[in-house]
Amino acid sequence: MQSVVFQPDVPIAVLIALGVLSLVMVALALWRRLPGWWLRALAASVLLLALANPALKDEEREPLSNVVIVVYDQTSSQSIDVRPEQLAQAIEDMDDTLGAKATLEVVELRVGDGEGLDADRGTLLATALAQAAAEQAQDRLAGAIIVSDGRVDDAHVFPDFPAPVHVLLTGTADEWDRRLVVETAPAFGIIGEPVSLSLRVEAFGNPPGGHPPAMPLAVSIDGEDPELLRVPVGETVTIEIELTHGGMNVLQLVVPPQEGELTERNNSAIVEINGVRDRLRVLLVSGEPHAGERTWRNLLKSDPAVDLVHFTILRPPHKQDGVPVYELSLIAFPTRELFMDKIDEFDLIIFDRYRRRGVLPSLYLENLVRYVKDGGALLVASGPSFAGAESLYRTPLAEILPVAPTAQVIEEGYIPMISALGARHPVTEGLEQFAPREPVDGVPGWGRWFRLIDTVPTSGQVVMEGPDARPLLVMDRPGEGRIAALTSDHAWLWSRGYEGGGPQLELLRRLAHWLMKEPELEEEVLRAVSDGSEVVVTRRTMGEVVGDLTVTDPDGQERGLELTETSPGRFEAAFEAAENGLYRLREGDVTSVVAVGPSAPKEFENPISTGAILKPITDATSGGIFRLEDGFPDLRMVRDGRVASGRGWMGLSRRDAYNVVDIKLTPLAPGWLMLLFAAGFAVLAWRVEGR
Repeated sequence: MQSVVFQPDVPIAVLIALGVLSLVMVALALWRRLPGWWLRALAASVLLLALANPALKDEEREPLSNVVIVVYDQTSSQSIDVRPEQLAQAIEDMDDTLGAKATLEVVELRVGDGEGLDADRGTLLATALAQAAAEQAQDRLAGAIIVSDGRVDDAHVFPDFPAPVHVLLTGTADEWDRRLVVETAPAFGIIGEPVSLSLRVEAFGNPPGGHPPAMPLAVSIDGEDPELLRVPVGETVTIEIELTHGGMNVLQLVVPPQEGELTERNNSAIVEINGVRDRLRVLLVSGEPHAGERTWRNLLKSDPAVDLVHFTILRPPHKQDGVPVYELSLIAFPTRELFMDKIDEFDLIIFDRYRRRGVLPSLYLENLVRYVKDGGALLVASGPSFAGAESLYRTPLAEILPVAPTAQVIEEGYIPMISALGARHPVTEGLEQFAPREPVDGVPGWGRWFRLIDTVPTSGQVVMEGPDARPLLVMDRPGEGRIAALTSDHAWLWSRGYEGGGPQLELLRRLAHWLMKEPELEEEVLRAVSDGSEVVVTRRTMGEVVGDLTVTDPDGQERGLELTETSPGRFEAAFEAAENGLYRLREGDVTSVVAVGPSAPKEFENPISTGAILKPITDATSGGIFRLEDGFPDLRMVRDGRVASGRGWMGLSRRDAYNVVDIKLTPLAPGWLMLLFAAGFAVLAWRVEGR
């Protein structure tokens, strides 16, 4: 391509100044009516043209292809109904259509579901297109073609595209669907009290016969049998759920899918609510003042969630003066109120070195046995009296006590040991790591105790042992309740730091919370934690072996996994979750559930295909929106700025971009020739004016 260019031999400012000066001189000659003024003007023009150095530029150009960006939406919503087949056919048709245009260069993008922090942010199609467009020369972009269902979640960041943008919609025009939305749900709930959730069933599209006014709703907790409710469509309703246990409660809410509904992935919702107790009420009865009494009080008062009622019987064991018991109390001991009328209001009752003195009649102790069997918790911390005639074992409590005294009290120093069974029990598992010193030859690094009431275990599990493997801590489950017997009153030595002390607070805290049925301290439990798509399952058991883990996927398919022992009584397995939803886990008779991701991901919130979201972009770029169910549109190349879409066809701009391969510059006239012409015109002007 040829063109005229100027390459001045002097700075442009000098050239402009000479031009202005020449114009002034010609104007002066014209004003003085000199006959050669026009020859003067020609001489000045030729001189200025010579200084401008005109040349003929001849460019050798290489045409560049037009770039079209094709974006394929391959997110989860594209797996619905007929969309996978439409997408596959669109890819094939796109390859054939664009491949037939030799001047087109295709940049292909495939946008899938996000990962990590972007895992549930929906379809980030505009972001991907903006990044691809930024890598291309803007004067080569002929257009963009988007194959999608139109559900784009980042349309607000769509780039300022310099060419037509077209959208090919998957799906059909007559789609309809329903969606369950949980609007509000608490993170915590009090056990035994109603918890309120606000939810709504939304309806999209127009099904044959219209949407019904109400829909059934199934509500289940931890995968148990669901409770059926009926909720209106399109209205926010509040339902009440009662939590049955502490720890995490997994609620699954499901609206049964209807025939013809687009997808059932948004028909369910999973809500995790942590069950907590309102207040834990503990009754502590100390049989006599002693050095370890404050240990229990400090432990229980340190927990702000515990309401402690503490009574101490003040009569010393050696004092026999005949004074009635009721006259020794600073505050009257409300035995009937505590052990008959309000006993069921306590979550835990502790007898600390208690002995029979007639304070609690047998009738009250029989009611205490009933309380434990019905689900209550009892801890007996024994003193020397447990071995004698005043022992609680000589009362109706013997029916539920897990040990029987031999009448012998051992007074010698010993290191409390964790039994083989205790190494598996959550109360004593890993207790050695809380010791002030490292263990030596298997002996824990904590201080000695100096008293043990010799007993014989009659039931339950011995988790700690004294000298000669005698029972030190025995735990049992009579009926629906729990009981523990600590056959020494020297735990306080650890809190005083004797011989370095020991994990007394940790042991007693675990023991008290196990008795109060803290879920984290259950012996037989199956738990799972999800981190993205990875699920780690932990099985804790008092047994030495476990069976295979059965995993039931959200779609009902089952698979087996082998559990591997990682520590005594603790087995683990891990698996990758193929999809979001509720997974049911089972090993033997123990079951659990785990929620992976949201039950209804953002991709399925409203899966109806639509062009409304992308229409502002197509309108701004003169593009068009076409449904693939009507066929693949024809492709045309149009001049830049012209209409780029019509009935059944879409257009791409012809940008005519090029690379310059070579440039040749040819001067229009030699300098000496231009100078000769300028001098000739000047001489002629002088002669004309000299006549």
